[in-house]
Amino acid sequence: MRRLVALDLPGDEAFVVALRRALDAGDAVFPVDQRLPAPAKARLFDALRPAAVVEVRGVETGLGGSRPVEEGDAFVVATSGTTGEPRGVVLTRAAVAASAATSSRRLGVEPARDKWLCCLPPSHVGGLGVVTRALATGTPLEVQPSFDVDAVKAAARRGATLVSLVPAVCARLGNGAALFRTVVLGGGPIPRNRPQNAVATYGMTETGSGVVYDGWPLDGVEVRIDPDGEIALRGPMLLRAYRPGGDPKDDAGWFQTGDAGALTPEGELQVFGRMAEVIRTGGEMVWPVAVEAVLRTHPDVAEVAVVGVPDPEWGERVVAVVEADAAHPPTLAELRELVRAELGPVAAPKELRLVGALPRTTVGKIRRDATREMAGDAGT
Repeated sequence: MRRLVALDLPGDEAFVVALRRALDAGDAVFPVDQRLPAPAKARLFDALRPAAVVEVRGVETGLGGSRPVEEGDAFVVATSGTTGEPRGVVLTRAAVAASAATSSRRLGVEPARDKWLCCLPPSHVGGLGVVTRALATGTPLEVQPSFDVDAVKAAARRGATLVSLVPAVCARLGNGAALFRTVVLGGGPIPRNRPQNAVATYGMTETGSGVVYDGWPLDGVEVRIDPDGEIALRGPMLLRAYRPGGDPKDDAGWFQTGDAGALTPEGELQVFGRMAEVIRTGGEMVWPVAVEAVLRTHPDVAEVAVVGVPDPEWGERVVAVVEADAAHPPTLAELRELVRAELGPVAAPKELRLVGALPRTTVGKIRRDATREMAGDAGT
């Protein structure tokens, strides 16, 4: 009977050793987010029910009340999805191998000249994907326990040529991104001023990491736009099921992403954002991601989230919640004019909220739910 083994370890060489040991034994691995507080970790263990946990110094402890995994399962990656309830995305060995092979081919990875750096948490698919690509292709790998600008630059100087980052930490790296041959960028809206060596990816935990690179699907990946504008994906790297249960794919293997988008006549995918996040104002639809991309070009905008809040006249009004230096804040008029010139007057924010920091998840993504609460009483 195959087991699920939790790796409650920081992202370092010991993590990789424990991961390989579990996979070689035929077990599946559940990487545990080291930043979770104890109550959240307990809820996650209760939901996923691993058979054992490996903690610091590599000591494995058996756990009661476990559930087995199916033959061929490789990873159970925790996600809350849209429900907020903890669950796991089950990725098979075949899916992981397909993801590693197709993404490495697209990136032109050559084990003899390349070296991966993993500086994102391996408990999330962005960091885990780096580890699995390296192991599957025999490419040298360096793993760091967390993102640190100086440590990342030092790794590049030691020979790391490939790194996966989310936009928030890539911005912190600044010119240091140029030290790498390629930066794989995903996990959030891609800024217009991304590094020239960055590849923009689209995917999620359920797709086993990015499956669309710079708008074009990886080999074997199919993209469909449904009549309501939702993006659907199909391919060999998609999840098998959720744990504790449920398969989000339909009978033909298509996965509804919950994102809206379109395909150009040439077949390039354009992603507009989460369908649930579209702002309906004055009978028109405004996509926050598009507005945010324009606002980030303002020199006084460090980061921004655009949300809709209820409005008796417009249905919803567009509010820009902006991280900025208190000594040099942008004005609402400046931001409105910027958006109006690019996207038209409907998309221009009607209110501006200046904040010291936007609420984020543990991997640096902006939490729109919390941002919307901040914007509820926004003032100009």
